[in-house]
Amino acid sequence: MTTTKLDSLEQLGLDAREVAIYEALLKLGPASIRDVAAEAEINRGSTYETLKQLAGKGVVSYFPKGRRRVFQAEDPERLLVLGESRQQALAQAMEQLKSEVIPALKQSQSVFAPGNVRFYEGDDGVELVLRDILDSAEKKPGKDYSVISTKSLREHLYRPFPNFTRQRVARGIAVRVLAVGEGGDEAELAQRKWLGAPDGADASYIAIYPPKVAIITLASPNYPVVIIIDSPAISSTQQLLFDTLWSLL
Repeated sequence: MTTTKLDSLEQLGLDAREVAIYEALLKLGPASIRDVAAEAEINRGSTYETLKQLAGKGVVSYFPKGRRRVFQAEDPERLLVLGESRQQALAQAMEQLKSEVIPALKQSQSVFAPGNVRFYEGDDGVELVLRDILDSAEKKPGKDYSVISTKSLREHLYRPFPNFTRQRVARGIAVRVLAVGEGGDEAELAQRKWLGAPDGADASYIAIYPPKVAIITLASPNYPVVIIIDSPAISSTQQLLFDTLWSLL
């Protein structure tokens, strides 16, 4: 059996040994444990245990013949029933996760834990945080976020996600930018104010999109690192500082 077909059967909860024995039974027809073991090239003890498991799953049945049991494979169409049963069980589990398990786990979750701070590296990390900003801001009532960005980081920011601004505008997301240092492109749904900065100011990008704050900086001249802090308290404080500074400029 090809790897793809075997993977499909494994998704139904059948392991490689069960598949081999089921195939052997299909080929043999009604057969004894000894004959099945020989055909599948699996020892008799393991064959017997596996046949019992397959019978429990409804894809193998047996009948007595004298003092022995004779096993036979159910029609392969039976696998569809097995798949439908697993699908129904998964759907029920997903519903229970949404309605009971996840709410209960959230209630027991600490207000702040190490998991609330995540670190990423390189262009992949930058792309991840930019996508997170879009996905999160789109869900906010105002569909907006705020940014403080230095001139020295701008050239690295959209390298892994060149159509970021186009997607932001297409999704109707507004941004206010405090640009540290001269430059910065004008764009739709964007307001920009400038802060003076000395030449060679450290590279940094701070995005405030409650309940998160993302920080991007450079670990080396061409290697960005990213920190995402998921905290309503921290993000609201950062938003207050941003709004105050914005109103003074």
